[in-house]
Amino acid sequence: MTTLFSPLQIGSLTLANRVVMAPLTRNRAPGALPTALMATYYTQRADPKNGAGLIVSEATAISHQGQGYSDVPGIWSDAQVEAWKPVTAAVHAAGGKIFMQLWHVGRVSHVDLQPGGQPPVAPSALTAKTKTVLIQNGVPKFVDTSAPRALDIAELPGIVQDYRRAARNAVAAGFDGVEVHGANGYLLDQFLRAGSNQRTDTYGGSIENRARLLVEVMQAVCDEIGGDKVGLRISPVTPANDAADPQPQPLFEHVVLQLAPMKLAYLHVIEGSTGGPRDYVQGDKAFDYVALRNAYRAAGGAAAWMVNNAYDRALADQALDNGADLVAFGRPFIANPDLTRRLREGAALNAGDRMTYYGGGAAGYTDYPTL
Repeated sequence: MTTLFSPLQIGSLTLANRVVMAPLTRNRAPGALPTALMATYYTQRADPKNGAGLIVSEATAISHQGQGYSDVPGIWSDAQVEAWKPVTAAVHAAGGKIFMQLWHVGRVSHVDLQPGGQPPVAPSALTAKTKTVLIQNGVPKFVDTSAPRALDIAELPGIVQDYRRAARNAVAAGFDGVEVHGANGYLLDQFLRAGSNQRTDTYGGSIENRARLLVEVMQAVCDEIGGDKVGLRISPVTPANDAADPQPQPLFEHVVLQLAPMKLAYLHVIEGSTGGPRDYVQGDKAFDYVALRNAYRAAGGAAAWMVNNAYDRALADQALDNGADLVAFGRPFIANPDLTRRLREGAALNAGDRMTYYGGGAAGYTDYPTL
């Protein structure tokens, strides 16, 4: 009988359990460089007997242009590669496995975070109705995003190459693989959705055109490091960061059909509104996640299917019984480094201190008690 605590092979990795630590932005990397405190944080959650079978790192910018929040890490420079190495080494020494999430925020940014104070970039010059985080004098502050400029079509091959370089750098830094962030209203998701993509060239209009950049990025990353080391995160109906599309079902079914030949390690699917209702509806009817998975499988897609959003032990067991392979937990891992043990034993969970989620030091980061 498959449970959360059963091992699983994904790509070239054997995971000790099916509990995944989802990517969690914590804003503790000043200058876009990982720190020793980050190594402690991830290592606390890496022991597969008590923690995650797989850790997915906090979202990590593929370029300076890709940054959207203060004090988030990057993976575009040699210095960043070197700074990540102690983190991955510590995770591996604890018996853990870790993927890096590759991130370009697109329009969800602020001029203060962009090279030379330039506007953020986007598929179209439409300002996102959302906020980002600036840390000023050590205090996080939520501010409106800046008005973006539309990317010229001639710039898109360079962004694809930024993802390719980031994947290569992640492996050089010791990561077991990468997860491309295609969810939550960031750049690749902005291209996918009609609400943020009003282009009239070959990257806008039809579903095939809107999916083109994501498919090119995924192919480039797979070509660079091998599909067995690559995952993708999608969020078909979330309204996060002003994401919207009137017909998400055919859009995301097209996406997974394009991914099927790539021999990915996993697909990471956020169900419903990210961090909100699982039954959130965007478009004219409820999204059919089973149909999405069936379409992918029917096309020969064999990647592990990872589900995410407000899971507890009972719901996770039900998802595994119904065909999921992995279950990702986000905020519970903030306050519970030993979340897997607590799930296995039915123990109470620590409550997280929301005031320490973004920015700061060890408080609310590495000081939560274990059983």
